[in-house]
Parts: sequence; structure tokens; C-alpha cells
Amino acid sequence: MSKPVDSAVSTVRAYIEHHRAEFLDDLAAWLRIPSVSAQPAHAQDVRRSADWLAKKLAGTGFPTVEVWQTPGAPAVFAEWPSGDPHAPTVLVYGHHDVQPAAREDGWDTDPFEPVVLGNRLHARGAADDKGQVFFHTLGVRAHLAATGRRAPAVNLKLLIEGEEESGSPHFRALVEEHSGRLAADAVIVSDTGMWSEDTPTVCTGMRGLVDCEVELRGPDQDIHSGSFGGAVPNPATAAARLVAALHDEHARVAIPGFYDGVVELTDRERALFAELPFDEAQWLRTAKSHATHGEAGLTTLERIWARPTAEVNGIGGGYQGPGGKTIVPSRAQLKLSFRLVAGQEPDRVEKAVAAWVADQLPAGISHTISFGGATRPCLTPLDHPALQSVVRAMGQAFGQKIRFTREGGSGPAADLQDVLDAPVLFLGISVPSDGWHAPNEKVELDLLMKGVETTAYLWGDLAESWADER
Repeated sequence: MSKPVDSAVSTVRAYIEHHRAEFLDDLAAWLRIPSVSAQPAHAQDVRRSADWLAKKLAGTGFPTVEVWQTPGAPAVFAEWPSGDPHAPTVLVYGHHDVQPAAREDGWDTDPFEPVVLGNRLHARGAADDKGQVFFHTLGVRAHLAATGRRAPAVNLKLLIEGEEESGSPHFRALVEEHSGRLAADAVIVSDTGMWSEDTPTVCTGMRGLVDCEVELRGPDQDIHSGSFGGAVPNPATAAARLVAALHDEHARVAIPGFYDGVVELTDRERALFAELPFDEAQWLRTAKSHATHGEAGLTTLERIWARPTAEVNGIGGGYQGPGGKTIVPSRAQLKLSFRLVAGQEPDRVEKAVAAWVADQLPAGISHTISFGGATRPCLTPLDHPALQSVVRAMGQAFGQKIRFTREGGSGPAADLQDVLDAPVLFLGISVPSDGWHAPNEKVELDLLMKGVETTAYLWGDLAESWADER
């Protein structure tokens, strides 16, 4: 496969530099819209944000741009056909809503009045996710300028949702409703980050999530511990025993069937993780913790990126006020969450958890268990051709070796993989210091431009690699 020649690289970089000021002015205008999906008072702002983006995408050259309504906040869909009947179709995902932010939260400046300090742009949404969505607009224009094309080398689609920061409650239904319009050979998620400014990386997977609440019931009311304690089952004690039984002595989840289907790390993946400049002491400081802990025989990165987990998010029951109250409480509660990795099916895990909880409880303790909305894990094989295109394009932009990470958290990307049956690839340029969801969120402007440059190379590389695969 041929690589972009030096003249193409020069053209891309010159085009980006020539349009940089205009690009940043437009991004600042978008960032001024407080599209906070979690706050009803900003519902109209979220709609205004969608309309603003739709207009800008049309101005970029997308011949089809639509605002898709949901029972909540609107999403934006755009499509730009390649004109080549053999070109692959790529869907870019991101979101235009943002986390709540107010000056009194600890911001040094107004969170919705973008300001450039040094080489950093500060504003809510600068990194998460408006900046990373918006770099695709200049990137596709630079791609056209460098190639002389009138349309992208791939059939390019965008789906930019408006409820990601509120848990994407209507996203899967939206994708299912429009699955025909969204059909793609690959999905690019630009709502992620890199290891650091000096270590550019590509994320290859995210964990899934199952969570539940368990209510345990014993006596019909709180009763005297002197008169009845030791002679009837105590739901608070049952809750404590349930938690104690959740893991074995090696910190493995002790629920039968929990690990069924788990895709194990390969030796190559372990070696790639080990290449990263991981400082465990610094990581602990970031985690506000004093020691690492977890499944035996694994490194910290392997535990948080590639292994399933069970966590107790909350436990309660009985008297919680000042002083003593000698009772056997009538109720206790648990909140549990389970991070899943490739090969685990949320439905199967939920059934295993429900059966395990029922088996652990003594006679006289009844219970109810309720599960929240589940998220499936996603993982792209290291040798997938589309992933290699992303790596080459980033390497071209950054001029250095691109390494690999995964994400320990969960997101709606798995819904796209599940419904569209397409591999999910991650292209993000944010770094940990950008402060997602925190005061003084920012994006590094040089990295933002590297994101633009990466997409300028990516569409041509993807088209070529697809042709080579045929």
C-alpha cells in the first residue's frame, strides 16, 4: 500500500495552518452554547447546539445533514457519499452535550466563555467532546485539499448525540430506528484520549457494565436485639456476608459462571501494555489511594483495562444516627456494579448474579434485585485493517510510534458495535490533564491540530486498505 507522499503531508499541514484561526473561532462559538443535557433549564441550549452543528456541517460540504429528535435531546446526522461504489463506509460518533459547569465550581474563568491561555483552550466541552467532534470538519476539508477530490475517499457519516453526558438513555433506540441510514463498515469514536502528550496512543476497547440494587428484608419491622437478636436472621449481617463472599482469596469474582467467555489477554497485548511509561506511584496519587489491589497475577493496567470486576458501590441498613440503637433492622441494601470485558454478555452476567445472590441468603431473608441499563464491552483486534489505518494516520500526524491502550470505563460505543455489527475504532487526542468533567477543562491546541491532521490522512488510508482487502 502506498503511503501519503511528502507533498501531500505539506499540503495538509499548510491547509490546516491557513484555516486554524477560523477553525478556532468557530469552535469557540460552539463552546459558548451551554448544552448541558443533564439540566432541564438548558434543554433549549442543547437544541441550539444541535442546530449550530448541523449548519456548520452543511457549510463544511456535507450534502445531507439532519437533526434527529429523540424523547430527550436531539442528535445530528450527516452524510457525504464518496462517489466510489467500492469505497468503505465510515461512521464517526461523538456528542455535543456537556457536563454541568459554573464559575463557583472552581473555574478560574467563565466555563462557557472560551479563553486561550498559552497553547491551551479552556472551556466546558473543549476536550469532552466538542473539540474532538469539531476537528473532523477541518480534517475532511484538508483531506480534499490534499487529494484534489470533490468528496471524501470513504462514504463518510457522522452521528453526534446530545445525551451522552446524561447516560445516553435514548441512544440505542435511536441507532436501532435508523440502523439502515447508519450502516457502516467501521465506526470511529472520537470521544476518548491518549496516554499523554509525549506518548500518542490508540484505544482498542472499552469495558461493559452491569449494575444492580439488592434489597434484603428480614423482620417485618425493626425489633429489639436483646429480645430477638441471635434468634432471627439479621438482613444487615446477610448483606455483609454477601459482600464478603463476592471475591475469593485471590480477588477473583466468586460468582459461578462470571468469567464464562472472557477473552484473555494475549502475550502480545501484555507486552504492548508493558511498553507504556506507567508510574504506579503517580497513578495511586491520582486515584487518591494508598495501595494497589486486585486480581492476583495481573498488573494494574491489565486489571483496569482487560479484566472484569465486581465492586460494592454502596451498602446500608439499620440505624445510622448518633449513639446506639440496639435493634435487629428490618432491611438492608446493596448497590453493586460489574465491569465486563470482551466475551461477556450482560444478560448472562445478570442471570449469574441474580442466581448467586439468591443462593447466598439464609432462610428468613427475602430479597429483590433490580438491574439498571447494561452496556456491552467492545474490543477491536490489533490486526484489524481499519485499526491499522488509524495507527498509520496518527503516526503520520505525530511523527512517532503509536502505542495501544484500552479504557476501563464504559460508553455507548458498544451499542453501535452491537446494532450495526461493525468494528469500533477510537480516535481521540485528549490527555489526562484536560480535566474532563472538572473545573478548568481544556484542550491542548497542538494536539487538537494533530487530530485534524490525522483525519486528513485517515480517509484515504482506509479507502486504500479496503481496496487491498478486496
